[in-house]
Amino acid sequence: MTGDQQPRKLGPGCKIAVFCGASAGSSPEYVAAAKALGEEMARRGIGLVYGGGNIGLMGAVAEAVGSGLGPEHVIGVIPAALEPREISGTTVGEIRVVKSMHERKAMMFDEADAFITIPGGYGTLDETLEITTWQQLGFHQKPVGILNVRGFFDKLLEFLDHATAEGFIRPASRGIVLSATSPGELIDKLAAYQAPPSLISLASQGLLDVHERG
Repeated sequence: MTGDQQPRKLGPGCKIAVFCGASAGSSPEYVAAAKALGEEMARRGIGLVYGGGNIGLMGAVAEAVGSGLGPEHVIGVIPAALEPREISGTTVGEIRVVKSMHERKAMMFDEADAFITIPGGYGTLDETLEITTWQQLGFHQKPVGILNVRGFFDKLLEFLDHATAEGFIRPASRGIVLSATSPGELIDKLAAYQAPPSLISLASQGLLDVHERG
């Protein structure tokens, strides 16, 4: 999707890509939050695109959407090299095996109408920041949200505020990353989101200050 195209209105028939860990984490609240997100998506008729693993938070959100909405509304994308380690038991929905992490992220982007991040590690942060950067530049206008479970992302959100205050993120670009503590509130924010002018569009109009390049 290019920056001048509007994303689909988030509702029944749409899909959200969920970035999350293949671990369950140290607290049962993380798995509970993943299940609650999947249940809320199913209640709204919103399908899932995820990393394809059937363990940890990946498995929890996939099972919740598959149980509530039907497995045909779940798409998992996984690189062949990770398939033996990440998938256990019976997978949910359609599993697409790709050659690389880059292909995985590109396919997840193409299939999704919005993105939600829940707790995870390096891979989760990589996916979240890359998709945010793509929007800042103007390659898409799809909403990006963080479900802040147990304050897990407090430090990340503080860092984004700090980077904005220090002049490395434009205030308009800081608004790309939405956050909430409940699935319903977060999806409502995503549905109401309007993307700010991108760096590419501002630069093409000569409106981008040298200090605003992020």
